[in-house]
Amino acid sequence: MEKAVQYELRLAERMSRLGTETAFEVLNKARALERQGKEIIHLEIGEPDFDTPKNIVEAGIQALHKGWTHYGPSAGLPELRQAIAEEVSRSRGVEVANDEVVVVPGGKPIIFFSILALADVGDEVIYPNPGFPIYESMIQYVGARPVPIRLQEEKDFGLDVDELAALINDHTKLIILNSPQNPTGGVLSKQDIRDIAEAIGDRNIMVLSDEIYSRLIFEGDHYSIMSVPGFKDRTILLDGFSKTYAMTGWRMGYGVMRSDLAAHITRLMTNSNSCTASFTQVAGVEAIRGDQSSVDRMRAEFQRRRDVFVGGLNRIKGFSCNMPKGAFYVFPNITQTGWKSKKLADALLEDAGVACLSGTAFGDFGEGYLRFSVANSLENLNKALDRLDRWTRQNL
Repeated sequence: MEKAVQYELRLAERMSRLGTETAFEVLNKARALERQGKEIIHLEIGEPDFDTPKNIVEAGIQALHKGWTHYGPSAGLPELRQAIAEEVSRSRGVEVANDEVVVVPGGKPIIFFSILALADVGDEVIYPNPGFPIYESMIQYVGARPVPIRLQEEKDFGLDVDELAALINDHTKLIILNSPQNPTGGVLSKQDIRDIAEAIGDRNIMVLSDEIYSRLIFEGDHYSIMSVPGFKDRTILLDGFSKTYAMTGWRMGYGVMRSDLAAHITRLMTNSNSCTASFTQVAGVEAIRGDQSSVDRMRAEFQRRRDVFVGGLNRIKGFSCNMPKGAFYVFPNITQTGWKSKKLADALLEDAGVACLSGTAFGDFGEGYLRFSVANSLENLNKALDRLDRWTRQNL
């Protein structure tokens, strides 16, 4: 019998620069503990615990019945692109045409494609830290230089505009903003955005504005840098359906950008995904143009949970938590526990049965913090608080 040859897997060097999203790793670990019979309260995954609204589901079902099961244009169905253009024009106060919209399967492709299209080896990309880990991962992957700007707890996890101005130089190709923010729940005010725009000035630097949580704001109003005079052509707006309409599994997001860049992003779609599923896009038209009461109810419930959970955390030994103004995360400071973030997150999962994420999952400046998602029932959130309180009393 011929002996099987064992061939070494030889990956491209760039794969060594590719990061991951720790939330899914923690989820897998939590699932393994559940298979052993342990009860886990899941506060690690950034996903609404609500079902997709019935009118959107019905629109998707009808689309399937009507044959929307074939390839569509790489940039998205014209009907959905028009609906998005009209909604962004209304909500951001700028005129958007449908050829400035690219529909993609989820929000991440806009991050990936924007960095891939704009950042060369040696270019610099400024990004928030702690921040969504895929920013840094993709900057590293394309060979550009990641330049973190620290989000400061004393500024409600806003950034220092003077620090931003000092980081911008001739190598800066892209600046990433995220508001409302993951993982902190921080929201950049209108004045914050205007100050950031002033720091950028008239430089030819693009801004990737990740606004995926734009409809989940509890205090004040959402304001986009796209709305600042002179910034529409320098802004790539990232938004989508996952968080607003509880459509994470439908995989549908979009980018809004100048039409010449949209054409290049569309070519990347053609080369990678071909197109976004047609029946989900038909459902997306209903999401945008249909009844919005489900969005308001979900936001109100997240606010109620936020209030309860933050209040409870602030009564637990070693925990101190700002009140987040958006999204569905809380980001408590745990430095007074004397524990490092990763070690504490692991202990809370294994000993207390509460799954959360270490602040360091979102960058080096996340040390000293944990992230909890309040996308779980109030009953489970209160149960988690009880477990956290009991664990700290026994171990601190």
